[in-house]
Amino acid sequence: MKHTIILPAALIALATLTLAACDRPTVVNTPPVVTVPGPAGPTGATGDTGSTGSTGSTGGTGAMGGTGATGGTGATGGTGATGDTGSTGAQGQRGATGGDTIVIVPNPPASR
Repeated sequence: MKHTIILPAALIALATLTLAACDRPTVVNTPPVVTVPGPAGPTGATGDTGSTGSTGSTGGTGAMGGTGATGGTGATGGTGATGDTGSTGAQGQRGATGGDTIVIVPNPPASR
């Protein structure tokens, strides 16, 4: 029984030594470096003004075009012929004398 307890104890001691022997690197977080600009320096001297460019020449004026010719006058049209006078129509027949028919016309209604 003594040997049974010694063996697991030896394994535990060996595992502890093995893990302790591992070298873990230490992680260090360093903040970024912030650069602050210094004061502005003096203003530099003003540069020389450039020379003026040359002016180009102006083109000549074009010649005026000629006046067009006037068109001719058209001929006057002829007068049309006069139509013939129509013939007189035939005279109607005389109406027959009336018979015994009587026509009664009522009086118009009185206006209000």
